[in-house]
Amino acid sequence: MILNSSVSSVINTTCSSRKTPPTSRNQLSINEQLCGGKSCCCGSRRHFIEGAATALFPLVYSSTPSSASSPSDSMAMLNRLHPPRPDWYEEFYASVMNSSMKSYEAEVAGYKSQLFDNLRGKAKKVLEIGIGTGPNLKYYAADTDVQVLGVDPNRKMEKYAQTAAVAAGLPLTNFKFLQAVGEAIPVSDASVDAVVGTLVLCSVKDVDMTLQGK
Repeated sequence: MILNSSVSSVINTTCSSRKTPPTSRNQLSINEQLCGGKSCCCGSRRHFIEGAATALFPLVYSSTPSSASSPSDSMAMLNRLHPPRPDWYEEFYASVMNSSMKSYEAEVAGYKSQLFDNLRGKAKKVLEIGIGTGPNLKYYAADTDVQVLGVDPNRKMEKYAQTAAVAAGLPLTNFKFLQAVGEAIPVSDASVDAVVGTLVLCSVKDVDMTLQGK
């Protein structure tokens, strides 16, 4: 359990096709249908982008993973669930995600502001699964002491996330990007106060394993 049990919360916003219950009594799980009656942003847009790149480079999906408890295990899990791909592919995917989600982020900005207010002043160390290009970093910046650890399997997301942090006024000393998958995060037990995941459970390979470690 990587959450600090004394100050623990899980913020998870997902599409209506996957609703996840609270994982324990001392964790707050917020599952909202951000997509409503519209096409699912986390599903359809990701699949469209993957489909466009797949026409040039086939995706490889691995079998059900086993648990991981160390950095070496985490790297092994990363390679199994997110097999190494050419740099051009990872950069293409990151670039399109950075530009294609702007209209969606603008649409839900008010809602997200309310949601992230739940963390303000309560969580000093936040782990975000599926940080991507960092669209949520602006919601942490109001807390000057907050430390954010952003996890994503695509290393090319890092530069976009760093740019988003700077634009939001979040010092890069307060933000760290970690290349890993949600199923195996090399973070010590009781080391973070909150775990955040927005539009990510639609894309992880094993939802149960992703939630169990929190």
